[in-house]
Amino acid sequence: MKHPNKKACEMSTEELASYIDYSVLKPEFTEEEIIDLTKDGVKLGCATICINPAYMELLEPYVKGSKTMLCPVTDFPFGASSTKSRVEQIEEVAKYDTVKEVDIVANFGKIRSGLYDEVLADLKECAQAAHKYGREIKVIFETDALNEEQIRKMVSICKEAGVDFVKTSTGFLTGHEAHGATPEVIQLMMDEAGDEIKIKGSGCIRTQEHFFKLIDMGIDRMGVGYRSVPVVLGL
Repeated sequence: MKHPNKKACEMSTEELASYIDYSVLKPEFTEEEIIDLTKDGVKLGCATICINPAYMELLEPYVKGSKTMLCPVTDFPFGASSTKSRVEQIEEVAKYDTVKEVDIVANFGKIRSGLYDEVLADLKECAQAAHKYGREIKVIFETDALNEEQIRKMVSICKEAGVDFVKTSTGFLTGHEAHGATPEVIQLMMDEAGDEIKIKGSGCIRTQEHFFKLIDMGIDRMGVGYRSVPVVLGL
């Protein structure tokens, strides 16, 4: 899907929904709310439902037999656990048949400190853990906390680590202005990625114009919050 053969405005709702990781990550959600939102994402045909790992068994029955799969997000939203803990979190969720991909947050404090060797070593182990179970892994940089040089460096590191997707934001960053998946930062990541790694935009994708723009640029996936999903799909 990186180079779609038609414009977003010409796509069906089902085709557009296949770009979406439906975000159901707010920690205050009740189980009833999580189930209802998962059912909605499945009904729309979204690529995955992004969930916190505690809800794997709860939600498995609602995606089985559908085009939609689960995407548990590990070490979320700070990415500051030990590598051992991060690998264990990935392996715990990657074993489920309903998991398409696993997302994980890079340690962006270490990125900002310039500790790139440590970040690379950590992400190599994380990628290996996901791939052991045949799952792809997406790495969230938290781009709003980084500068252009750091973003470029992280795309390069993720390629070296064997990561499948690079991703912009958690949606939970504090202390910085929230810009998320702007066309500018997505283009920056695409320029560095080439055809070697896929791009996921997340954060502040709230209008159909923005959603269509990123599709037409050639993005592979987008994380969209439950309130914005019907807006970007024009429902």
